[in-house]
Amino acid sequence: MLSRTAENLYWLARYVERAEYLARTIDATLRVTALPAAYVGKTNEWDSALLTAGVAASFYQHYAEANEQNVVEYLSFSPANPSSIRNCIEAARLNSRSVRTALTSEMWDTINSAWIELQQAWSRGTSTREDLAKFLRFVQETSLRFDGSAYRTMLRNDAYWFSRLGVHLERADNTARILDVKYHVLLPEEEHVGGPLDFYQWSSILRSVSALTAYHWVYRETLKPWLIADLLILNDTLPRSLASCYGNLVRNLDQIGVAYGRQGPAQRHARGVRNRLEHSNMNDIFQHGVHEFIQEFIADNSRLGEIITKQYLI
Repeated sequence: MLSRTAENLYWLARYVERAEYLARTIDATLRVTALPAAYVGKTNEWDSALLTAGVAASFYQHYAEANEQNVVEYLSFSPANPSSIRNCIEAARLNSRSVRTALTSEMWDTINSAWIELQQAWSRGTSTREDLAKFLRFVQETSLRFDGSAYRTMLRNDAYWFSRLGVHLERADNTARILDVKYHVLLPEEEHVGGPLDFYQWSSILRSVSALTAYHWVYRETLKPWLIADLLILNDTLPRSLASCYGNLVRNLDQIGVAYGRQGPAQRHARGVRNRLEHSNMNDIFQHGVHEFIQEFIADNSRLGEIITKQYLI
């Protein structure tokens, strides 16, 4: 496979995954801000959404205040935001056009129809909560359709493996960022643990990664920060956990290594991160510091992206 083709497939998958993550972030933020002030507390959830998306600095270059209208516009449609949902879907379509023959018809139809529908949604706007809810559902459904089409229709060859690398690398980064941001800004120190603010804001984390039901299946307890961290970091039965993402990254990199008859630094780096996660426990992570652990993971994950690029995509 040409490195350019591999790069297009890799970034196509990353952009689709990123668009879904932004839609989930907006949806979870809307749920919390719709609660009475007594439940929401003193934190600015829209600031938190910007930090989670990693665009807070660029946002304040264009807007003076982080409110619902400004943040939704910036994360959804703004041309000034390279990571807006609109720009992600546009970039995904451009990448898919470049590798049209490497995609199945179902995958191409999903991306192309999503782009067409996005243009209509942009022209209509999302001035009402109902319109915004429909738009966010559309973005999430597009990602689910694309992911399902890839899983059910692609040959298990290098095209599939490179697209899966993009999915799991992006997913790991997103999960780590939301846990890092939310873990430190959600619950004020004076708030009672287990109170209404605690419950609604921690549930917003799990909704952002589609894991609220999974949490109750695994732990059968009320929401507790240390159990949420355990689920999202170490539980490899959850598809969006850091451990699960790296299990998949190692498998797909190994498949590529076998297909091309050569292992490299990407395989070694991914195995190193996976081994660290396998041999970690929450007591050690809390002693080391959750923030420090996640920041180290984000740096390692970013480094893996750079290594994959150098090894395969240029």
